[in-house]
Amino acid sequence: MPAFKIPSHYFNGFLTVIFGGSTGIEVSTVVATAAIGSVAQTKTATANVYKTELICAGITAGISTLFGSPIAGFLFALEVIAKKRISKTVIFSSIISLVVSWLMLFVTGETRLFNFSVTNWRGHALPFFVLLSILAGLLAVYFTHAVIYIKSFFSGISNNFVRVNTGAILVGLCILLLPQLYGDSYQAIPGLMSRIEHQPFSIGFSFVLLAIIILKPLAASLTLGAGGDGGVFAPSIIAGAVLGMTVALLLNHYFNAHVIVLNFAMVGAAAMLSAVIHAPLTAVFLTCGLVSGGFVLFVPVLAGCFIAKYAARFLCSYTVYSYSGKH
Repeated sequence: MPAFKIPSHYFNGFLTVIFGGSTGIEVSTVVATAAIGSVAQTKTATANVYKTELICAGITAGISTLFGSPIAGFLFALEVIAKKRISKTVIFSSIISLVVSWLMLFVTGETRLFNFSVTNWRGHALPFFVLLSILAGLLAVYFTHAVIYIKSFFSGISNNFVRVNTGAILVGLCILLLPQLYGDSYQAIPGLMSRIEHQPFSIGFSFVLLAIIILKPLAASLTLGAGGDGGVFAPSIIAGAVLGMTVALLLNHYFNAHVIVLNFAMVGAAAMLSAVIHAPLTAVFLTCGLVSGGFVLFVPVLAGCFIAKYAARFLCSYTVYSYSGKH
């Protein structure tokens, strides 16, 4: 990766989000920190031998400090970046980066992304968690296909002015319809949770939640297709969390299930992220670190991440099989 990608992705990601691009800065950070490692390995012959190690170390640091979860950064580097190239040196370099990131978070006193607290979960909710995880896998497939198809569509527009402004208008219309889609949408979660907890059930609000679930992946795909700098972390977390809220809301109203809405939001976010980035362990530790007491949900979140991942894989393989004309 060339050195210019270090500042360019930071600034482009920042500008994309603050001007309403419906994505997050996570992937911009990943690419920028990976570029730091890539540039470092070109400086000396010794460093050039350890290209993967340096890139993984940079990415570990980026994800760790961004989400306040060094373990998530470490696992992301191994699960997504290194994959089959995992070695002792890759692990060792990533651990060093993990420790440095943890020390930085300790010194700066980094706060959690959401000001919620998980206290417990109930065993009778397990079947509902399974249902939610399968739905998250389905939503992940929709998101993945939307990104692929919309990027393909926009790549066919040769005029940069037309491409960027077409995407900007479409994303702007989505935000006009649903202000919760603005930027990374993290700011929308507290308001939605508060409304679920303190206001009576309404069909209209249920449709708002459903619209966010459908349009957040679409708006993110339009942002990326038009040339916005960002990725799938924030849209996956938001869409999955709102999916979990919706499932819990409907279960409590129509089936008197007495499930905890926050727990379903957490499992939905983790399951969706796992299915999109194909990294269940990263999704587990990243999501559990978003709120206070998140690791109370470790078991259902872990199960949800693997169920969603394999549900999405099955659905993708089925779709390819059907399109091939063999079904």
